[in-house]
Amino acid sequence: MKDETIKPQESPTIKLAAETLLVLNTHTNEVEMVKGIDKDGNLQKFSPQDKNDDSQLIRIDKQGDIFSNFFSNFYRQLKNPSDFSFFIISEYDAVNTAKDLQQYIYQASPEEKKMLKEYELVPKNINNPKNKNTMDNNTETQEYRFQPEQIDWKTMEKFGLNQQKLEKMDAMDTLLRGFKTNTLIPITINLGTAVSKMDVRLSLQAGDTGEVAIHLHGIRREPNLNMKFLGHEFSEEDKKNLRETGNMGRVVDLINPKTDEIIPSVISRDRLTNELVAYRAEYMKIPDEIKGIPLDEHQKQLLLEGKPLYLEGMISKKGEAFDATVQFNADKRYVEFLFNNNQRQSQSQTQQEEATQQIQNKDAEAPKVFRGKELDDSQYEKFKAGQTVYVDGLVDGKGKEYQGYITFNTETSRTEFSFTHPNKLRDKAQPAENHKTQQAVNSDGKTNEATKNIKKPLESKQQEPANKQQEKSQQRKPTKSRGNKI
Repeated sequence: MKDETIKPQESPTIKLAAETLLVLNTHTNEVEMVKGIDKDGNLQKFSPQDKNDDSQLIRIDKQGDIFSNFFSNFYRQLKNPSDFSFFIISEYDAVNTAKDLQQYIYQASPEEKKMLKEYELVPKNINNPKNKNTMDNNTETQEYRFQPEQIDWKTMEKFGLNQQKLEKMDAMDTLLRGFKTNTLIPITINLGTAVSKMDVRLSLQAGDTGEVAIHLHGIRREPNLNMKFLGHEFSEEDKKNLRETGNMGRVVDLINPKTDEIIPSVISRDRLTNELVAYRAEYMKIPDEIKGIPLDEHQKQLLLEGKPLYLEGMISKKGEAFDATVQFNADKRYVEFLFNNNQRQSQSQTQQEEATQQIQNKDAEAPKVFRGKELDDSQYEKFKAGQTVYVDGLVDGKGKEYQGYITFNTETSRTEFSFTHPNKLRDKAQPAENHKTQQAVNSDGKTNEATKNIKKPLESKQQEPANKQQEKSQQRKPTKSRGNKI
């Protein structure tokens, strides 16, 4: 019997455990698996119900700074990041976890859904554009960048400030979120031989070694626009824009004085202190919709270039329609309203471009869809003919329904919106039939057969004498007026 040599079996290749990402779409409440990001910043994802190869999952190593840097870069490249919530899980349990999370989302109450925020993955680098993709973003929607214990309170005491005072001024929360205080803060600087009092805006900034420094932003009489700012020399148009609107209105290359890195940025003027503020263009995020008005790609591009954009028919929190210019502000780090800018010509287009646009508009057809609501055939026929049409089921930026009247201006090719029928407004402005006599006699000084001799003004809706006394008074011959001496 021959001895058979037993060959040892080859050990199977063991794939090291890795992490992957689940994503929750905050608008659709759909949980999906993450593949990556395409070149245009769109999130690549697929449903856990799909029979896809696990190799499609994004694989990441959850190791300290490596992971933090990866996710910060991933998040920064993502288009519309505020539309998504991310969760990190083991790739082996990804499908089952996604299905369980989806089931939880379907059944959870609003309060229970808020609890998911504790497990949501958020970039540590708060300079990333988290929550920048909404017109309502402000210091209250920004993630906390600092903690109270990181603040140098001994230095704060030298300025006559402490945590309790800052909290009473509603300044503490803003500081911890990485912004300048919304208002001017009075401080006292005691130099022993001299005491100086001034109003400043405060901010916290992390140094190269991780320490948190307190920055004072004092008031300047006016911004220094005659000197170069981080390598940029202001043109006359730049100066005019910064003085009038507070925003320069374009993206320019600035130079980092420490690294000599060239950084495309927008520049704005702090309207409280006149300090010039720059913000990286790569961090700018533009909302998909502003107060009920969806933005097209051309409009978004104008705002990304730092230019102003005039919008009509926006809906306020009170449900009222309004028009305004919007523009990205480097100091606030989001798109702001410019209510004091009444000139539509301050938009990004030149007069020649606007004239071209008007010519194009004359040949434009009436849109079939208004604010996401498609008109039926009967409505559309009246609408494109210039008649006023009632539409309901419109939804504002907060998901609340509203209704109103739209009219297509055939001369300007613009859609005009009103909460009240325009004809009713005009009718209301005209005097009613039963008030015509009263208006003629009381306001216009005119007379008629029934009322010409009544000395006492007619009551509302009265067109003839009310009693015999008035009738007798009417039958008397009027005495000649001697006139009044001047």
